Amino acid sequence: MFKPKRVYGEQLGDKDGKGPNKEDGVGIGLDSSVIALKRDLFLVQSVDFFYPLIDDPFMLGKIALANVVSDVFAVGATEIDQIKLIVTAPTEFTEQEREVVVPMVMQGFLEAAKACNAPVQIGSIAENPWCVIGGAASAVCHRSELIMPYNAQPGDALVLTKPLGTQLATNAYIWMGEPQSDSWARLRERFTVADIEQTYRIALESMSRLNKTGAELMKKYGAHAATDVTGFGLYGHAENLASHQTAEVDFHLDTLPIIKNVREMADTLGRGAKLLAGKAVETSGGLLICLPREAAAGFCEEYRRCTEHEAWIVGRVEKGARGVKMNPNVNVLSVE
Repeated sequence: MFKPKRVYGEQLGDKDGKGPNKEDGVGIGLDSSVIALKRDLFLVQSVDFFYPLIDDPFMLGKIALANVVSDVFAVGATEIDQIKLIVTAPTEFTEQEREVVVPMVMQGFLEAAKACNAPVQIGSIAENPWCVIGGAASAVCHRSELIMPYNAQPGDALVLTKPLGTQLATNAYIWMGEPQSDSWARLRERFTVADIEQTYRIALESMSRLNKTGAELMKKYGAHAATDVTGFGLYGHAENLASHQTAEVDFHLDTLPIIKNVREMADTLGRGAKLLAGKAVETSGGLLICLPREAAAGFCEEYRRCTEHEAWIVGRVEKGARGVKMNPNVNVLSVE
């Protein structure tokens, strides 16, 4: 999640700073760095970490893997050459706790990595005041395999491949186990334990699902640009992507697919405005893809067939000033 925003002009040699030099690749910041090598080959690399948001070490490992490789998939690199796991165990853990928890995280990471068909290295495992889980992913690709994130065109549709609301969905589950929590006291007046557990399961499935299928299909359907949605939320990542487009365009967001019960939870806790502004923090979210308008429905249909999950048209690209416009009457979809 710790990704500084890219400055194309400084990093890619574009003198006026208004757009990227397409021959050089992509600088560090938005998703992966894409570094030009030779013979039209590029090195795609990403490093990503997050703090634990659930109490299940095995699922944390699976989510960490999905989170690490997502940035590589976001530029269309679907064949990853190397993945590395890095994890730190909290210093407050006893030796016995470390011996149980860390191997479970590793097991989840390695299990999820099987779908990538890439060698996995266990990198640094150390003690730290905070538990940090993540790693690095690398791929070497031909130029033709990549979708550089700066070619959105007026008329494109904006497609999202995972629902929003993971932070609140996981927090609510944790609060449910803390009887003295003020947030749980407010939530339990409106939601049953079964409601919270259902919402939590939806979030776990979403966060641990790889974005590989989305990356494969966005190449098939001629995507012009993409990013993945994580710590800056849908609005923040859309804003970062829009600000670095070659064409003078705006991204217009008009639909928010949100995990079942999360909107109502947010309203109950006074967090609805942030959620409906698309600014809620996400972990291991979906791809936000700029697709030709005529290809968007086909993409969503094939994505549903391949994954048994929905993808949604959440907006459009229009001429503008490289910004994001959120519809004040945004359409909210409840996702099960």
